[in-house]
Amino acid sequence: MKILADSNILFARDAFSQLGHVTLVKGRDITRERLSDTDILLVRSTISINKALLYSTPVKYVASATTGIDHVDTVFLRDKDIGFSHAPGSNAESVAEYVMSALVHCAKKKEKKLSDITLGIIGVGNVGSRVLRLAQALGVRCLLNDPPKQALTGSDIYLPLSTVLRESDIITLHVPLHSEGKDATFRMVNAGFISSMKKGAFLFNTSRGDVVDETALKNSRHRLGCVVLDVWSNEPNPDADTIALCDIATPHIAGHSYDGKLQGTRMIYEAACAFFLKEIKWHVPNLSDEEKPKSVELGDNEDAVYSAISSSYSIMGDDIHFRKIVSMDAANRGVFFDELRNNYPKRFEFCNYTVDVDNKSADNTVSMLSNLGFKVINK
Repeated sequence: MKILADSNILFARDAFSQLGHVTLVKGRDITRERLSDTDILLVRSTISINKALLYSTPVKYVASATTGIDHVDTVFLRDKDIGFSHAPGSNAESVAEYVMSALVHCAKKKEKKLSDITLGIIGVGNVGSRVLRLAQALGVRCLLNDPPKQALTGSDIYLPLSTVLRESDIITLHVPLHSEGKDATFRMVNAGFISSMKKGAFLFNTSRGDVVDETALKNSRHRLGCVVLDVWSNEPNPDADTIALCDIATPHIAGHSYDGKLQGTRMIYEAACAFFLKEIKWHVPNLSDEEKPKSVELGDNEDAVYSAISSSYSIMGDDIHFRKIVSMDAANRGVFFDELRNNYPKRFEFCNYTVDVDNKSADNTVSMLSNLGFKVINK
């Protein structure tokens, strides 16, 4: 079989060469003409999978190495008997750790104690549930809003949106993008949403750019504390004024941990093997000692949790690199945005790090670090 793959899918050639000949191209360069002799198409979220792209092509199977599938017309695929798989939850831990990095950075900037923060989690699926676990590990009070889950379970753990907005010091968004229906999320963060938030509350968005009405955000910026955006309307050409109003701005990389990318490839590869009745032969490669991240030495650091998180992932480093886009002309912004994503440095999740703490460190600090996923060693 002939396989066309987005070159940003980690180990795509290594994994899928068992199934056929793999050609790698940039995601945005995938066109209908390129698919004239393609059996399997492997993508990320940079391209829309629909009738316009696939009609009258020989494509038998599509896989997206992503959690979200709002870029995929699954009805069309089903009607045309084209196989499909994606990677739900593959990068959920990565996004949750990004949110924790943003949380501790903004809390430190605004001189807020973690134990005094109430975090409102909008959407409690693969990502939101992990955000809940990590935030609780930090001693943060969490309020949950998820209308579909509330309707499904009837549980009173899911609160009305008005309650969550009114009581939360931080709102973090983890919803799929739906334009229609009673649970539509397209531009759900509008003027009314922001005016219902606690004055001075933080807003984090790592879901989809169009969940936020950026015009309303600009007009209501004065009501908010820290604003953290990883996703944007009109990607890969984000609005410079929206970037400027953010405390942390990054190019849709919250889910770009090395671990998450590996899991995404593994999931779509194994699904393809099942679809084509092939034996699974490729497995996620182990890291060499040279590739493994170094341990984090904290000693008697008074802010051990902040130091461990910021040492393992420099969210402000991503912010600094991304802000260069503001000074570019419109023609170059999209290219730069994609380059930042496609050439993103290897970022490891917390579980890959060993944290050395002083024996005098408080038990709750050790517990926090362990519950965040770090391997903790008392010296």
